[in-house]
Parts: sequence; C-alpha cells; structure tokens
Amino acid sequence: MHRIISSRKLALYLIGSLLVGLFLGLGLERAVASQPAPVVLPAEPVSPDTTTDMLSGSNVADQLSNIFARVAQQVNPSVVTIFTETTIKVQQQLPLSPFEEFFGPDLFQHFFQMPPQPQGNLKQMGLGSGVIVTSDGIILTNNHVVDGADNIKVRLLDGREFKATVKGTDPQTDLAVIKIDAQNLRPIRLGDSDKARVGEWVLAIGSPLNPQLEHTVTAGIISAKGRSGVGLTQYEDYIQTDAAINPGNSGGALVNTRGELIGINSAIATKTGGFMGIGFAIPVNLAQKVMNDILTKGKVVRGWLGVVIQNLTPEMAKALKLETTHGVIISQVQKGSPADKAGLKEGDVVLRLNGREVTNTVEMSTRIASTSPGKVVVLTILRDGKVRDLKVKLGELNPMAQQMARGESTYTKIGLKVANITPELSRKYRLPSGIEGVVVTGVDPSGIAAAVGIQEGDVILKVDRKAVKSVADFDALIRKVKPGEDVLLYLRRGEANLFVAFTMPEE
Repeated sequence: MHRIISSRKLALYLIGSLLVGLFLGLGLERAVASQPAPVVLPAEPVSPDTTTDMLSGSNVADQLSNIFARVAQQVNPSVVTIFTETTIKVQQQLPLSPFEEFFGPDLFQHFFQMPPQPQGNLKQMGLGSGVIVTSDGIILTNNHVVDGADNIKVRLLDGREFKATVKGTDPQTDLAVIKIDAQNLRPIRLGDSDKARVGEWVLAIGSPLNPQLEHTVTAGIISAKGRSGVGLTQYEDYIQTDAAINPGNSGGALVNTRGELIGINSAIATKTGGFMGIGFAIPVNLAQKVMNDILTKGKVVRGWLGVVIQNLTPEMAKALKLETTHGVIISQVQKGSPADKAGLKEGDVVLRLNGREVTNTVEMSTRIASTSPGKVVVLTILRDGKVRDLKVKLGELNPMAQQMARGESTYTKIGLKVANITPELSRKYRLPSGIEGVVVTGVDPSGIAAAVGIQEGDVILKVDRKAVKSVADFDALIRKVKPGEDVLLYLRRGEANLFVAFTMPEE
C-alpha cells in the first residue's frame, strides 16, 4: 500500500538528506588538522517524520548561515583593500576651432558653457582588493589593479595602512604580486582549485565600488569551471560564479566553505557595468604557480609544446568521424620542438591532456603554459582513426616561441612583423588562392624594412632564394643571417613579384 507524504514533509526530507550529507563533508578550520571519520550511511532510508524532527527548516538555514559567518570571520583578516594613484599625462591645448578663433576661447567656453581644456598631469585614483598569502606581507592581486600605478597603498581589516611595492606582474594571466612591510599578518589558506566542483557554495570577499564598502562578503555557487575564450587575457581558465562581484572586487578572494582560497576574483560579464550574475575568478592553482615563479625566479616561466593549434569545427569533426567538436587539431609542428621530438604530426587531434578533456585552443594553451618546463605531459590524440597516448617533455616558452605558437613573429631589428597565411589574412589582404609564404602584417615606418620598400600585405616567398612556407621557416632562415651580412627577399605584391635586399643590422 502506498504511503502519501505531504509536500512539506517531502521537501524537508529531501533538504534534510542533502544537507546532512553536506554538513558531514564540510570541515572548517578545526577539522583540517585531523582526518575526518568515515561516514556510514544507513541501510534503510530515514523516515520523513524522523528527518523532520531532526532537522527543521529553520535549523537548516541557521546552520548554513553559521557556516558562512564563520568563514567570513576566518577569511576577512586575510583580504585587503588596495588604493592606487596613477599620473595621467594630458595633452596640451588643442588648436582653436574657427568659432573659438572668431569669438576668442574664453568667450566661446563661457557662452557654450564648455569647461576649459585640462593641461599638464592629472592624478587618477583606483580601488581594488588583494589577498594576503604570507605572514610577512606578500599579497596576490590582479595586474589591472596595480598596472601603471605610481603609488600603491594597502589597508588591512584593522584599519592599518601600508605602502606597497610591486614584486612582479603577469599581464597574460592578469595577476600581480605586491609586498608590504608588515609582520604577523594572517595569511589565507590556499585550496586546490582543481578539486572545486560546479555547484559548490563559495564566498567572494573584496571592496566593491568605494572604500566605504570594503570587506563586503557575498555568497553564491560555482557556476562553471574552465571558462576560456572570454577574451580578457591570453591564458584563461576561469572559475565562473554567481557570487556578487563588482568593480573594486578585482583581486579579492573567492573561498570555499572550508575558508580556503580557490580563486582570485578578476572580472564580470555585464551589459550594465554592474553585477549580472556572471563573475570570473582566476584558479588559485594557476595564481600560485605564477606567484611562486615571480618570487623565486623573478619572472613567470611557462611550458612549451611547439605546435600551432586550431579549434575543431563541425565540418572538421564530421570529416574526422568524431562525435564531438571538443578537442583541437594540430595545424603545424615546429621543427626541433618538444612536440616534434615526441612524434606529434600535423593533422593530429588532441582529445585529452593528462586525462582531462580538451575543449578549445585557449584552454589547451593555458594548461600547457601553466605546466612547468621539464615536466612530462600525456596527450591523447586521434591519428588515422586510432586513439593513442603520447608523452611529451615540455620545453620553456620564450617570447619568440610564444609568437610562433600563434603563427606570427616580430623582428624588431628590421622593423617587420609576419604571420602565417590564414583564411582571415587572405581575405584582409586579398591574397591569391593557394599562395605559400608568410604575410607581412606590420612595418615599422622608421625600420630597415620600410626603407627598402616592404609594405604591409606583402607575401614573403623566399629568403636568400630558399622557399618560405611558414613563420617557422622564415625565422630559421633569418636567424642564420649574421649582422653585417646581406639578405635577399623575394616578395609577392598584388599581381607582381619583386626582390628587395638589405644588410642585417647589429643587435
């Protein structure tokens, strides 16, 4: 015989069952030091009446509220407010308009109620947040919070203020490390962002909008992980949250219910300029790697694979007989690179990196760059219809290799920037179909390239009579030319081919 349960009892039963399991799994500061006892589940389901007696709706809310309050109390002393002062150079008085010349500038501005044009230097004030990671004053924040600042001041929860210095920045991840001269601070506990789960409760702490709102605490959940292609930085692997984040929260803490830092709040997606339920935080694992590199090496070192990759389109996936467009296809392997040595080939489709699915080029580039040089990664690839694993020992990414990975390179000595020919560049410069070489995408007006007549949109076909099919080819041939030696380039411009020559300058 079926038993009918009231909707209220059923709801309380479900909530109770869920939150009993949740609270058994939650450990705050005291629980970290000891191993939690194993949870034994009952063999028979708990009676709805028993659950109602054990855990009323008000008790559930109280316990969840207490968790948030305890985490906020624990973490708030580790979050700081950052004030910046930046000097903005204002251009001198612009030329007078015909009306100003006729009426005179003073009468014109008075009659039309136009404010006088500012001149000289202006002071721009900025507001952000940061997170204390060591007791002697090392603080993590966003690069855009301190970028270009002449003066940086940090205010603690207790009201003390300190002048800060920049230890290092990384615009490619929008992270910065600053330092204040203080001791016995309370550093935040670092969590493991890889273990964070979609749907977990999180708290965002920072100073939104103005200093009077410093140490604001908001709650929400992790809405998504691994967000890339957002367009904010070169390397993106964001945690998305619906915990309220607003301007000024940048650089603040995103913490879990154990009070552990899992992300550095960085940006919001908005149509209004304010919070709309979509915030982004940089995973703490990535932030910690960048911070450690800056503090120990003085720069950020990144892993290098040595490939040019493209996102899979539905048409590519269909041709390769894939059931998904997740993954990236290798369009070029640089000679002598770690990928080349490991046996990767053009046309290989990378499905997984270290067992984790690859979804797009930005995500894969971020994960490779976030791995230390010298480490071995396992790529699961599809080649000729067969799936196989390849182990690759990563090299170290340098600025030239970084540009090469994007299929472009800049040669400041000769004032030239070139790129691999893509469909987009072919349309932009109206290149002939099927042409091979590298296209000139930039020319320094004061450089040698401009002096000998090289123009943007030219296609370099040969260097010293040797064919060029890619940026890698061009780079290898140019690097062989010593200072003082002559270089002969064979170009295609419009419907005509031509030679240009110059002498390679000194470094």
